[in-house]
Amino acid sequence: MSHQSRVIAANEYRRERWKNGTGWTREIIRMPETGEWDWRLSIAEIEQDGPFSVFPGIDRELVLIRGNGLRLRFSDGEVHELAPPHARLRFAGEREVRSELLDGPTHDFNLMWRREAVVAELLHRPLVGPMLFFTEPGVTWAIHLLAGQAQFDQASELPPLWAGDTALLADGEGRGRYALEGGGELLAIKLRLL
Repeated sequence: MSHQSRVIAANEYRRERWKNGTGWTREIIRMPETGEWDWRLSIAEIEQDGPFSVFPGIDRELVLIRGNGLRLRFSDGEVHELAPPHARLRFAGEREVRSELLDGPTHDFNLMWRREAVVAELLHRPLVGPMLFFTEPGVTWAIHLLAGQAQFDQASELPPLWAGDTALLADGEGRGRYALEGGGELLAIKLRLL
């Protein structure tokens, strides 16, 4: 994955209206950044009930990060409710699904990856003291801070993380190890190229 480690501040996310008008997407990052992406991180701001877009060949994981809940109703009859504080669901992007708000708008973290190109793992963790992240060839970590604040070790030369920011820890920079310290809550996404 050819990119550099960096912190992407929440105010830098690109916000776009959904084609069906029922919400917004704040894109955090896509890789590669031009052309067809292998993986993508975004936050969906869902304002009213409506269908999700279909993404053939893509797997996705949705995490409720703000709001009172979301019901996902799949065309095959399966129903899942994402309840606060951080319920989540992994599903195939080909599946037709309709979202129903339980009590007002929601914000949902959205991890999407091309299943033939990437293996993705999403972890939800409290941040209470130091955490270590190891990059290796073909592996990138994305750290999304849900709450609190955090700082990487000085050697990383990365700026502090504030709630809503995302850090990208890239492979191939010769570091291999990143130490993060602070307090709060985070999503840690491990992305490995196949």
